[in-house]
Amino acid sequence: MRVAVVIPCYRVKNLVLPVIEAIGDDVDAIYAIDDCCPENSGDFIEANCRDPRLKVFRHAANKGVGGAIMTGYRLALDDGMDIIVKVDGDGQMDPRLISELIRPIVNLEADYVKGNRFYSLYDVNTMPPVRLLGNAVLSFMTKISSGYWRVFDPTNGFTAIGAVAAERLNFSNISERYFFETDMLINLGGIRAVVQDFPMQAVYADEESNLKIGDVAFNFLFKHIKFSARRILYMYFLRDFSLGSVNLFFSVIFGIFGTLFGVIEWYQSIATGIPASPGTVMLAVLPIILSVQFLIAFLSQDIGNEPLIPLIRSKFDKRSLPSAIERASLND
Repeated sequence: MRVAVVIPCYRVKNLVLPVIEAIGDDVDAIYAIDDCCPENSGDFIEANCRDPRLKVFRHAANKGVGGAIMTGYRLALDDGMDIIVKVDGDGQMDPRLISELIRPIVNLEADYVKGNRFYSLYDVNTMPPVRLLGNAVLSFMTKISSGYWRVFDPTNGFTAIGAVAAERLNFSNISERYFFETDMLINLGGIRAVVQDFPMQAVYADEESNLKIGDVAFNFLFKHIKFSARRILYMYFLRDFSLGSVNLFFSVIFGIFGTLFGVIEWYQSIATGIPASPGTVMLAVLPIILSVQFLIAFLSQDIGNEPLIPLIRSKFDKRSLPSAIERASLND
């Protein structure tokens, strides 16, 4: 398999050269994407790097980290690459780990592999508390909106994707800004790609983040709610109708009935001054209890509904695709 590395470049002029120099011989091509960088990082890289694998591409206007990465994806796919690795240019990721990162894809065990900085308790202790809290909240929301309940640290940018999965993605549906990593997981879930986490240690260099939490918090929340509703509607009521669909349907019905009935009876009790009877209270509470039980059953179904067969096997695992001669001999 031919391996490519994509490096989005924006305000990383002082950090990007050591990143490129650390990329090993197991990589066949390197794409540095100058995302209309005010530091002219593309010119700087070309003037100071002589790696024959390197190609520099420039954006006329800033597209964001997601836009830069997808430009690199397109270039790599056009060049016939089989695995595309994304490495930030700020030194937070160790390019020497690329061979380990792509191993699940090489072994046909996954279509997309992403870093996870939360595997080791000792590594977690070195992370700023704000990042810990933010990643925990985002991880939980991403589990619901993407359907990948076994992955964590969704904003981690150290990723590798197989070309088979990348070719099936519609890049125009993926966010080009800071929601990119999460949106990738959501869109990978739509094509039923297999995703794995890769344990890694975060390195905090002298970089200055361009992300302002206050500017994106409500935007992230709105998008997660939107994509969660869309995924559940599509997966359980349009693409398929399963036991999980039944559990969710009855959870919603009982929850709405119990809540509305309880609110109406509570209001009437206050208005008349007559306490509600035990039977009335139970008639409001019991549907809510049943709603919670059906919701738990649905979540169990959803957790078990993660994709298991990597898409990449359709191209590389010929053992699962017997030839016409083999099929004929089996029939005989």
